[in-house]
Amino acid sequence: MSFKLFCSLLCTVFLLPVSAFSNEQNSIDTTTLYIGKFSSHQLTPWKEKSFHGNTNYSIITDSALSPPTQVLKAISKASASGLFFKQRIDIQKTPWLHWSWKTTKLFSHMDETQKSGDDFVARLYIIIDGGLFFWDTHALNYVWSSSHPQGETWHNPYTSNATMFAIESGNKHLGQWQYYTRNIYEDLKNFIGKDVKYIDAIAIMTDSDN
Repeated sequence: MSFKLFCSLLCTVFLLPVSAFSNEQNSIDTTTLYIGKFSSHQLTPWKEKSFHGNTNYSIITDSALSPPTQVLKAISKASASGLFFKQRIDIQKTPWLHWSWKTTKLFSHMDETQKSGDDFVARLYIIIDGGLFFWDTHALNYVWSSSHPQGETWHNPYTSNATMFAIESGNKHLGQWQYYTRNIYEDLKNFIGKDVKYIDAIAIMTDSDN
């Protein structure tokens, strides 16, 4: 039995500097690093990577938003591919990540701690590249979980170097845009035990291959 997912993933993804959330008025750095400008109909320089088949990603207009806004839509049917943005980013300078997403349905009867249940309607990866030492690559995944309570973390069943964090859970907010702000510098320290200055990529994904 195949399962088709529709997920409107993101309008805009961007990082803000520490000073944007500070009361200090001296030497404020107002730099904003835009990772994804999907609301401006831009998919470059995002690149697709397939793990099993291809999730269909396209930019559409969500007329339910006011004003109507272009967003990235993902359709997944027994497939798993993600969009990757590769850039070395100093997260001590711009640690605050902002994004939004919505979905219309979730999976049911899934154990997301097992390989057979490693599917998510929406997930956003923060990636620290291990370079030649590929075993030292680490990732933090913000996910919309179908079974874990909001705020729970667990190791990805395929690799212990990837930590899953249920930033959203359950069907309470189905069909509604949800907006998030996370300090990824602090989250990497707290959730995967990495005190790092740089990340190397951000990825987004909707998958249903398992």
